[in-house]
Amino acid sequence: MIGNKTVVYTSGTFDMLHINHLKMIEYARALGDILIVGVNTDELVASYKSEPIIPFEERIALMKAIKGPDIVIPQRSLDHTDKVAKLNFDIFVVGDDWTGKYDYLKEQGVQVVYFPYGAGISSSNLKKRIYEKYEKMQQKANSHLDSVGDIQENKKKRK
Repeated sequence: MIGNKTVVYTSGTFDMLHINHLKMIEYARALGDILIVGVNTDELVASYKSEPIIPFEERIALMKAIKGPDIVIPQRSLDHTDKVAKLNFDIFVVGDDWTGKYDYLKEQGVQVVYFPYGAGISSSNLKKRIYEKYEKMQQKANSHLDSVGDIQENKKKRK
């Protein structure tokens, strides 16, 4: 708490910004007076999953551009023990895919809220869908090229 204001902290990778990111930020915003959003650095993300598609500088700029956050900061660690003291936050909001991971913050007097992430909507799922669509387009293009090759081969045979 800062003054009489409730401080909320949320964080994430925010790669390929999607509706669940916005819903979580909107929810976190409604829980307090000051919303601080931490954006995971590329190095941090690479330590626990595949590298983000969108570079850190762009992800943090996107978070600064949307309505909701009062402050946007880089997040270099998944351990928030030091951040509680430095940022004086009262509530921590994170997606429920991290359920249990941040319960240790309760010992520091922080209310931990695991936001129910909507099924099927995630950056990982978006990446998978894009890759699958790309593969289908590539197969279609290759089959078209095979058809063109067959036509050209038939022309040669007729001559």
